[in-house]
Amino acid sequence: MTAHPHKPGLFAKLRAYFLAGILVTAPIAITAAVAIWFIELVDSQIVPLIPGHLNPDTYLREVIGFSYGLPGLGVIVLLVFITLIGALTAGLVGRYFVNMGEAVLQRMPVIRSVYSATKQVFETVLKQQSDAFRQAVLVEYPRRGAWTIAFVTGNSKGEIKRLLDGDYVNVYVPTTPNPTSGFLLFVPREDMIILDMPVDEAFKALISLGLVTPEDKTGIKIAAETAMRTKDEIDGALEDLKKSGHGN
Repeated sequence: MTAHPHKPGLFAKLRAYFLAGILVTAPIAITAAVAIWFIELVDSQIVPLIPGHLNPDTYLREVIGFSYGLPGLGVIVLLVFITLIGALTAGLVGRYFVNMGEAVLQRMPVIRSVYSATKQVFETVLKQQSDAFRQAVLVEYPRRGAWTIAFVTGNSKGEIKRLLDGDYVNVYVPTTPNPTSGFLLFVPREDMIILDMPVDEAFKALISLGLVTPEDKTGIKIAAETAMRTKDEIDGALEDLKKSGHGN
């Protein structure tokens, strides 16, 4: 007597549909919420600074009869402003004013430390030839035998390089699920395991508490190459058997 497979009930189907709906809508909703929060935050700071005769909302109020509030206006103005500042400072006159402003800031005891540190961080991260946060690695932390994902921020230099014996690397170990806080470690290069996964995939693993595991593309490639070599070896052995059979 053949046993019929158990069919899921109505409640099980509804539960599966509901979970499938969450998988589709939750990432979209969270992304939209973060985007809306960022746009509203920037707009609330930038739009009030726009003169009334330059604000498009003024003309809409005159035409439509009520204020609508264009979403994203502050973001657009901020992007244009930053781009114009970059274009001006690229010239000789703009560079002169920047240097003069930096000279004034360097004379302020507390401000100069904050400004110098902030400028150096941005120059290091945004520099096109920088290696900061472009390599994900595994390091043993917080004890031997326990490994965590970290990001290379550069080679150890200066006094740290002089005092430490060997080739050391600066690595940033972020906390989970908030990677904006973490720890700076100076790790011997030979004690790191370099990961092939991109930095954004490593961040996904951290933020998701390990629930999202990046695909091992290198392992898949090695397995495919091994399978091809095995197939070629089997084909070669079969061909040799055929030849030896014909020879006999």
